[in-house]
Amino acid sequence: MPSDLRALALTCSLKPSPDPSSSESLARQVLDELTGHGVRGESLRVVDHRVSPGVAVDMGQGDEWPVLREKLLAADILVLATPTWVGHMSSVAQRVLERINAELSETDDEGRPSMYGKVAVIAVVGNEDGAHKIVADCVQALNDCGFTIPATGSTYWNSEAMNPKDYIDLDRTPEPVAATTATVARNAVHLARLLRERQYPRP
Repeated sequence: MPSDLRALALTCSLKPSPDPSSSESLARQVLDELTGHGVRGESLRVVDHRVSPGVAVDMGQGDEWPVLREKLLAADILVLATPTWVGHMSSVAQRVLERINAELSETDDEGRPSMYGKVAVIAVVGNEDGAHKIVADCVQALNDCGFTIPATGSTYWNSEAMNPKDYIDLDRTPEPVAATTATVARNAVHLARLLRERQYPRP
């Protein structure tokens, strides 16, 4: 199905490329499902870029967030993917949310917050519990910044407790994860198309 929608996956693994990453694996599965609906997608591993701490759109010399931000502004759908570490999202994901928070002060040409009209979905992997809490924190932060979250707006996989197995080491994707990922993509595209046709009202 042809579409002019674009998706950006910001993978918040702590591992730089080319190290294998379970978070990137799940993010790419979401992008693959989006591609099946005609959406063009791109995946970026945030740790490969120098993203300075701060809550401004540009923190000055050496800050590479503005490059990622331009890609985010061009996207209709954000896929935020993070591993679970000590029961929380990765520090990289937290930094991404802090930088996106600067968009509260940015507007489009008609005065709407810059992230209005964009859809966000979450992907979480980990060897311990915590996915629901991570999704809740990410959804709240992204929604506060203007993103719209679809029904079934997240997909995740957690191994059993005390089992050092990684998502990338699975022989196949578990059916519940695959089905949820497909639903996430389908609903994200549906919502993004609706928002493309009927943007939120101007203030």
